[in-house]
Amino acid sequence: MINFNVPPFTGKEMEYIRQAVDDQKICGDGKFTKMCSQWIEERTGTEKCLLTTSCTHALELAALLAEIKEGDEVIMPSYTFVSTADAFVLRGAKAVFVDIRPDTMNIDENLIEDAVTAKTKAIAVVHYAGVGCEMDKIMDIAKRHNLYVVEDAAQGIMASYKGRALGTIGDFGCFSFHETKNYSMGEGGALLLGDAKYVEEAEIFREKGTDRSKYFRGQVDKYRWMNYGSSYLPSDMNAAYLYAQLEMADEINEIRLARWNRYWELLSPLAEAGKIELPFIPKECTHNAHMFYIKTKDLEERRRLIDFLKESGILAVFHYVPLHSAPAGIKFGRFHGEDKYTTKESERLLRLPMFYKLTEEEVDYIAGKVKEFYGA
Repeated sequence: MINFNVPPFTGKEMEYIRQAVDDQKICGDGKFTKMCSQWIEERTGTEKCLLTTSCTHALELAALLAEIKEGDEVIMPSYTFVSTADAFVLRGAKAVFVDIRPDTMNIDENLIEDAVTAKTKAIAVVHYAGVGCEMDKIMDIAKRHNLYVVEDAAQGIMASYKGRALGTIGDFGCFSFHETKNYSMGEGGALLLGDAKYVEEAEIFREKGTDRSKYFRGQVDKYRWMNYGSSYLPSDMNAAYLYAQLEMADEINEIRLARWNRYWELLSPLAEAGKIELPFIPKECTHNAHMFYIKTKDLEERRRLIDFLKESGILAVFHYVPLHSAPAGIKFGRFHGEDKYTTKESERLLRLPMFYKLTEEEVDYIAGKVKEFYGA
């Protein structure tokens, strides 16, 4: 069976975890946590990176820093993972869903402004499949209406928009290092802060509401409870696992891109024949081969293709069920405007296996089976 995903593993992970154990510093903000954060800061150009226990928690920190409160509204796509909405509804806000673009599956930047009300506090964008949203227009809308922009770049590390790293364009950026992502620590994430004015407050929220970070830097002689907060620090053992991959980030990225490009080459004839649709990458975007998906004619054809691939030893999967159609989405949100593409496109999208150790031969086999299904 060719799995849909295999967590990345370079070979140095266990050695680095052992180092963390030998250092007798396995809780948060140890040596490897600092090394990972520094790597992200240097590679993305962000002012500050704080490693977190998940991208979900990074989004929650962003909601805290944006001072989201009861009665606020946050505009976002419905085609996203629940964490995008959870972070804000936990603070009492209403999720206002708008339709997506059918080409990138990202939020339709042309529909955002019509959804803005006096209650709107922020725009949460999701860079689907590591392909950037149309950030120039979104940032312009946010500036004119005095709104925060939170980038859910869970899938976006090593990807960019007009040369700027995803996660560094809005006020707050959030990465994921879940086992399904290009680089993993099992469960983990990162909060990117573009402005130094947020750093101290973010550290307090992340350290259970205390100024413990300042204490360990020798800036205060004891740490105190300063505000509400929670424990958002990952174990340094998790960071050690991640650092082994960040050291090889370029190699991993190049291999993934090579597999992505191979899929594209082999399946392009099907797309040209009108049998399927392939991903669209806008010219201003550099993607990271986070996933390779195709779009089938409809939901029924997708179901049949999934079954056919499974019988051939290939695990292919669909993705999000739109949030606005879920019980919690109905309870905590509303859809603004027409659902022209969100549901329809989500029912057509099928993700093919994509991971670091996927071989070219496996890609050839998978693509061959997709072509066989369509009689090509």
